[in-house]
Amino acid sequence: MAGGGAAVPLTHFQRLLLADLAATPTDDRYLAGGAAMHFAPNSTRYSEDLDFFHDSEARVAAAFAADRARLEQLGYGVRIELSLPGLVRATVTRAADATRVDWAHDSAWRFMPLVRDPLGGLLLHPVDLAVNKVLALAGRDEPRDYLDILFVHRQVLALAGLCWAAPGKDPGFTPLSLLELLKRRGKYHPEDFARLRLVEPFDLVQAKESWLAALAAAESFARSRPPEEIGCLYYSAGEGAFVVPRAGVALEAQGLTVHFGVPGGVLPRVAEES
Repeated sequence: MAGGGAAVPLTHFQRLLLADLAATPTDDRYLAGGAAMHFAPNSTRYSEDLDFFHDSEARVAAAFAADRARLEQLGYGVRIELSLPGLVRATVTRAADATRVDWAHDSAWRFMPLVRDPLGGLLLHPVDLAVNKVLALAGRDEPRDYLDILFVHRQVLALAGLCWAAPGKDPGFTPLSLLELLKRRGKYHPEDFARLRLVEPFDLVQAKESWLAALAAAESFARSRPPEEIGCLYYSAGEGAFVVPRAGVALEAQGLTVHFGVPGGVLPRVAEES
C-alpha cells in the first residue's frame, strides 16, 4: 500500500478514495474501525484498510454495488475477495496503489450519533470507536488493538471509563469480566509490531507500564461504582467531554450526568442547574 507526503494516519491513496466516495454523500454508510480511529494527525499508526459499516445487513450488498459503480467510473479497480451476507471485502486499486476495503453490518446501538467529516463522510464517534476497540481486544490478541487501546486511553477516554461503558454495547460482559480478558493481553515482542506502519517507534517498556497502570485503575474504578450504572458513560458539560468520575465525590458535585447508549446514538443530557 503506497503512501505519500507527511506522516498522517491515512495514506495518500486512502484519502483520495475517501474523498471520491464522500463526494456522493449518503446517510447509509459510515467509516469505523482503525481508519476512523486514526483520522487525527496525532495518531500513532496508519490503518491497513478502510471499514465501512451499515446499520442493516440488507443494505450492505446494495451499498457495495453503488460504491463499486462509483469507484469504477472514476478509474479504480475493485476486486472482490470475500462476499457473505452482511460482509463484502474487496481490494481497491488505481495505478500502483491499493488498499483493502470492507463493507459490513454492525449494530445500530451506540453511545453517540455519527459525526460528519468533509473528507470521510459519516464516521463513528470517537468514544464508540474506543468502546468497540476494547471489546475487540478482549476477543482477539492483536498487537494493533493493544496499540490502539493505549492511544484511546490517552486521547479519548481512560480505560477505566471504556471498560465500564463496554457492557452497554455487549451485555454479556461486566466491567470486571472484561478486565479479566484484557489482563491476558500485552505480552508482545518488538517483532509483533514490525508489520504495522507506525508514525513513530513503539516503546514496549513504556507501553507495558502504561498498560498495567491503566488496568489497575480500571479495576479499582469498577469496584467503586454502583452496579446500576454499569454500561454508561459520564458526561461533563463543563469540559464538553466524557470523563472518569473522581472517587468519593457525588456525580452532581462533579457536574456529571450518566449517559447510556441507544439505537442510533444520542447526544448527552446536560444536568439542569438548580
